[in-house]
Amino acid sequence: MYLIALCDDELAEIEKIEKLLSDYEKKHPHLNFMTRHFENTDELLYMVREEKYMPDFIFMDIYMPDGKRNSSPLGMEAAKELRNMNYKGKLIFLTTSKEFALDAFDVDAFQYMVKPVSEDKLFLVLDNILKEIKEERKKYILFKIDGRLVRVSLNDIVYCEAQGKTQWLYLTNGTRHMLRMTMTEIYELLSNYQEFVRIGVAFIVNLGYIGSLNAKELIMDNGMKIYLPRGTYKGLREQFFSYYCRERK
Repeated sequence: MYLIALCDDELAEIEKIEKLLSDYEKKHPHLNFMTRHFENTDELLYMVREEKYMPDFIFMDIYMPDGKRNSSPLGMEAAKELRNMNYKGKLIFLTTSKEFALDAFDVDAFQYMVKPVSEDKLFLVLDNILKEIKEERKKYILFKIDGRLVRVSLNDIVYCEAQGKTQWLYLTNGTRHMLRMTMTEIYELLSNYQEFVRIGVAFIVNLGYIGSLNAKELIMDNGMKIYLPRGTYKGLREQFFSYYCRERK
């Protein structure tokens, strides 16, 4: 299933894109699109910020009003706010003008489409988006957090720590989440990926976020200091070097 947000103050445009999405689904029966409509940027930003709504991709008109029908923020400004909220989905801008085409690069937009959007152009964009998402989803892990199944990108995991009988997951955005799993169960999920190593019984770390390393300790990019159990330095150093050599090939 793919969550899709349609953000446009013109209902006719929303209906047109939704019709094209439906036609695309019919040609690809294995797909399931779940769309949600937003007539202004305030509604979309609220859902992402407060309700943790994270669509896989967003179709957004650049000239979008806010909830008070003012011309600001523009869709581009809303996109910048989405990125500041750590939204990592695909952004597809819809507009009648090419004026903001270069600005789309600043928010890592997937596509900039000039209206009217044709079936051929939209279908090609969907082909490319779904191909990219499929590859990205291979590097996600499902964790049960706060009673919900949450898909977490491997790139967002800095480290896991056991504190007594409680396990914590630390992410790049500074948040931490309690996991109702043992460290052995967590490591079974992560051990298939070469960037994760277990250090003693209390830590699983992402090699990509180690800032420095010596015989006694390592320091993560977020400042966390982890003392190394005796006899682990040599093996960890080799894994660390091996990881970075592979990353740079």
